[in-house]
Amino acid sequence: MGVFEAILLGSLQGLTEFLPVSSSGHLVIGQELLGIHVPGNAFEVVLHVGTLFSVLAVFWSDIVGFLRTLQDKSTRNYILALAFGTVPAVICGLFFKDAIQSAFDNVNFVAGALVCTGIILFVGKCFTGNKDQVSIRNGFLIGIAQAVAIIPGISRSGLTITIGLCLGVKSDSAARFSFLLSIPVISGAGLLTALDLLESNEPLLSIPVLIAGFFSSFIVGWISLKWLLSLLQSGKFYWFGFYCVGIGILVWII
Repeated sequence: MGVFEAILLGSLQGLTEFLPVSSSGHLVIGQELLGIHVPGNAFEVVLHVGTLFSVLAVFWSDIVGFLRTLQDKSTRNYILALAFGTVPAVICGLFFKDAIQSAFDNVNFVAGALVCTGIILFVGKCFTGNKDQVSIRNGFLIGIAQAVAIIPGISRSGLTITIGLCLGVKSDSAARFSFLLSIPVISGAGLLTALDLLESNEPLLSIPVLIAGFFSSFIVGWISLKWLLSLLQSGKFYWFGFYCVGIGILVWII
């Protein structure tokens, strides 16, 4: 993989990480179209860390606000909801790592998962939440959705926001919780992958390639996240369902 391909894949990651179309699924398809096979998932994690910095940049004021109001009960409950919501993904990542990794090599599986994501988004259109706050119970349930979305082709933002809506949470509050919930999971995945690389003989990509992928995913991710947050206000979130079903069927045919 060269720098140009890394920029393309990084931009693809940044664009699709926050939109409800599955970034991991698009990375699998993108590598297939470019004729690239990158062993392991180190490059994918680097791109996810780039989009993690996008979340930190966009929600920095929220994070600082949590730190300043830790004595407030509602803030503590919100942090607990995030903590409990992180647990399912951690368990899934630790115990089903090999099965998840094998799914990244199956483009037909990813196509089917994308169709499922489209159906999930259509279901979300039927629900309108009215709750501003996410309870600890609902945080855990949204966390289970996040764990399921480790499967490539299942959109993390699409599934977690839809589950939030089904639980009665407002769309903007569900989106905020969804993206804040991604911070500990992506951070943990990056750390575990770094430790695995130190103990393995997996060939490493060049530094320029990794830097290009990181910064392209960060910049494009920042832009797409800001756009999605504004799009949620218009109630057109489910429109991406048509895209997911369409691209899934197209990949199947090809």
